[in-house]
Amino acid sequence: MTMDSRAQQSMDDETLTSDEMGLTRISPLSRRGFMTASVAVAAGYTLAAGPVRADVIVTDETGLETGNATIKVMGGDMPGYFARPKGVPNPPIVLVAMEVFGLHEYIKDVTRRLGKLGAFAVAPDYYFRAGTDLTRIKDIPQLMPIVNAKADSELLSDLDATAAWAVSQGGDGNRLGIIGFCRGGRAVWEYAAHSTQLKAGVAFYGSLVDPPNPLWPKSPTQLAGEMKAPVLGLYGAEDQGIPVAQVDAMKAALAAAGKTAEFRIFPGAPHGFHADYRPSYRKEPAEQAWADMQAWFKKYNVLG
Repeated sequence: MTMDSRAQQSMDDETLTSDEMGLTRISPLSRRGFMTASVAVAAGYTLAAGPVRADVIVTDETGLETGNATIKVMGGDMPGYFARPKGVPNPPIVLVAMEVFGLHEYIKDVTRRLGKLGAFAVAPDYYFRAGTDLTRIKDIPQLMPIVNAKADSELLSDLDATAAWAVSQGGDGNRLGIIGFCRGGRAVWEYAAHSTQLKAGVAFYGSLVDPPNPLWPKSPTQLAGEMKAPVLGLYGAEDQGIPVAQVDAMKAALAAAGKTAEFRIFPGAPHGFHADYRPSYRKEPAEQAWADMQAWFKKYNVLG
């Protein structure tokens, strides 16, 4: 790499979000074993993330009540998707903060998995104001300006409204958790610094340092001293957007502020290692991370 190309790479790194770098710098794999684009769309998966694995995890609705939610927020009615155990009164609430790809089938499946664990899980579609179906966008460069225009103040308000909606539907507001993936993992950190009602959060490879954006006043690392709930951070050692050094810096900042948090760094795992529909999926780290999430929520009385 020449000096000029290194300088250009450095400038690109300063303007790209961590999740964008992590998503676009995973080594390409053969398309064997993946759905065709038409089948993936029919199954409800996003297009911008690339090829969709044929052996995705599919969680059925047995024992669950599932459906679409309509959540009153500033600027309109926010769509969402929920799953909760049938016949269980006052279940704990878990907010599901999605990736940048919109409310597609992977996020809905994760919501059902949480429902199977006994949670009233709700995934809000907080990019709805853009007026564009993010799941149908084919290219990352077209997608990122839309999601990067989402102000943190609006995001946090939307998450508050989602929690309030779940309470209005019979969920237990005293047992509130949040889980998030990719950009949604960043939302976990931001929400943990915002909400006084949150009991615990779990961030799957959430960005910790942001590029300049006036809509995002403080990155998660800058908010370390403001955390109001314990957070578990789950990261891949091979994440090309969130280097281990950034995770270590966040860990040190939280420790210096006396905040409760733990981190797991999975060897050999890239960004998106839990996303079972993408080539980035890594089965063993994904399963261990899911088990770690359950233990964390049980420890802080979000899950029974």
